Amino acid sequence: MAFSTGLTASLRHTLAALHWAAPRQCRGLSTPQGSEPSLNLGGIFPPLTTPFSPTQEVDYAQLEGNLRRYASIPFRGLVALGSNGEYPYLASRERVEVVSCVRRALPRDRLLLAGSGCESTQATIELTVSMAEAGADVALVVTPCYYRGAMTTAALVHHYTEVGDASPIPVVLYSVPANTGLDLPMEAVITLAQHPNIIGIKDSGGDITRMGLMVHKTRQEDFQVLAGSASFLLASYAVGASGGVCALANVLGDPLCQLDHLCRKGQWQEARELQHRLIEPNTAVTRRFGIPGLKKAMEWFGYYGGPCRAPLAPLSPAQVEELRSTFSANGWL
Repeated sequence: MAFSTGLTASLRHTLAALHWAAPRQCRGLSTPQGSEPSLNLGGIFPPLTTPFSPTQEVDYAQLEGNLRRYASIPFRGLVALGSNGEYPYLASRERVEVVSCVRRALPRDRLLLAGSGCESTQATIELTVSMAEAGADVALVVTPCYYRGAMTTAALVHHYTEVGDASPIPVVLYSVPANTGLDLPMEAVITLAQHPNIIGIKDSGGDITRMGLMVHKTRQEDFQVLAGSASFLLASYAVGASGGVCALANVLGDPLCQLDHLCRKGQWQEARELQHRLIEPNTAVTRRFGIPGLKKAMEWFGYYGGPCRAPLAPLSPAQVEELRSTFSANGWL
């Protein structure tokens, strides 16, 4: 549903305040920060892939099938329409329908984060409201990047402040420089952490020093840092991250939840051994082979992967064999 551009600023603030004040069902995972956050993001979130049919239409039946299998894994929640969901390739109608489908299948005690970042502030607000209406609990808002040179700290703070003011659901910032070429500046993160409707950041950059500093600099705020990759999940927890949004969780959800559990229990030796076995498979389904590799690996573990939407191309036979060898060498196949 489109968001009326005539909605007044006062009404926007009222919507945000009412939603923020509403009681929520959250599982009691503790976080490394001192006080319990208003909405606990602690735990593992798979950024769902979007299943497509052979004709590259969204296959909602296959999506529901994957969701039924994920229901048995102790995820904190799910992310729809992240980078691994081929978000840029979906029409606005498809984006809303995907979130509605996920919400219907998801138990109410699990959170649904939905990607709603667009290039303009107005479009981001409109889609964020649509995501809330479709059942999302939290909006995951990627940095606008097309005019990257103009995306100064001031411009980004203004953008996210407007979105946070207007959003009827809490907002999580999303920094993914590998895709956008833009790292959300530390100064912007620290400023935005003070906004009552901006509750965290998913940081996919992999700079552990930066993540630790974010935790340190926002420790007085109701703000959580989420690791954006399984490759540095343990290191992120060591510096105070609350959870992880990890592509590999689409394939190895139980082991990643086990790593989360070990870190929370302080069982660092076991956690380190498990983390080591996850690094190469994670790299294979992200940096090396991307979404086509992730979808291929899903098929080996009983999920529907299927094709990507063009122009993303399938793996070659040699790449498939290399991917399989990576999982096998680390004991997963």
